[in-house]
Amino acid sequence: MFTRRTLMGAVASMALAGTTPGAFAQDGQLYIPLISKGFQHQFWQAVKTGADQAAEEMDVRVTFEGPDNETQVDKQMDMLSAALANQPDAIGFAALDSQAAIPLLRQAQDAGIPVVAFDSGVESDIPVSLASTDNVAAAGLAADKMAELLGGSGQVAVVAHDQTSRTGIDRRDGFVDQIEAEYPDIEIVAVEYGGGDHLRSTEITKALLTAYPDLDGIFGTNEGSAIGVVNGVRETGADDITIIGYDSGKAQTDAIREGIMAGAITQNPVGIGYETVKAAVAAARGEEVEENVDTGFFWYDQSNIDDPEISAVLYD
Repeated sequence: MFTRRTLMGAVASMALAGTTPGAFAQDGQLYIPLISKGFQHQFWQAVKTGADQAAEEMDVRVTFEGPDNETQVDKQMDMLSAALANQPDAIGFAALDSQAAIPLLRQAQDAGIPVVAFDSGVESDIPVSLASTDNVAAAGLAADKMAELLGGSGQVAVVAHDQTSRTGIDRRDGFVDQIEAEYPDIEIVAVEYGGGDHLRSTEITKALLTAYPDLDGIFGTNEGSAIGVVNGVRETGADDITIIGYDSGKAQTDAIREGIMAGAITQNPVGIGYETVKAAVAAARGEEVEENVDTGFFWYDQSNIDDPEISAVLYD
């Protein structure tokens, strides 16, 4: 069971002053800030929707914020520090860098503030729960679909969003490891990082298509990466490039309907937001929580994009 230190103990451990536990809550509500990896992608808006649903159902106050883009680790650390300064009852955190936040999270732990990781974990046992997609398995499925579409042979590249977050690492490795283990006639010629920014990912894709004229397929590991791949292929007029994405913003679903993207992995972002708040509320109340909450994933393409099971988890 989680216990709180006295206010003075929390202030001493966190070097914070002028706040009281739950100061931002109203009428006795629990206060739970969520610090996201970003705010601009439709994925994060869907996570927020789920968090807001849970907050309304459970009568708690939830705030949701993230940096302008998913390269701003320092800005995310500032947001995390500011949220902790308000002495919340629990906090949700999606790490841009799986190690950079550990000192701040340790301060939260010392102050008795439960941490729930969402979408992307940290290299620590500080979080009491992680609500996320099994990104290794999901990227492995993307690799299987790529191999199937290429007939088991060819050259492929990966345009990843980063190599510091747990999601970036797991999606890259899940895809690469599955290809290397199961498809010896498929060569991974490059893994590049675009920071989840569609403009940078577009330029990376154009450079890949120039450097590897025999390239057959590209995997984009998040919404911004996948859109960049689509735009890069469009702008170069490249033919017969099999594109597989991750997430399901409108630009991706449009690309799949048009046929330029073969298919993608969709997560359940509303479920991620909902389960994060649910776990945070339980932890704040001293209740047991699941260590890992698997929120699921699905493959979708032109053949099933309008199926009820799929359309329910698309966030376009």
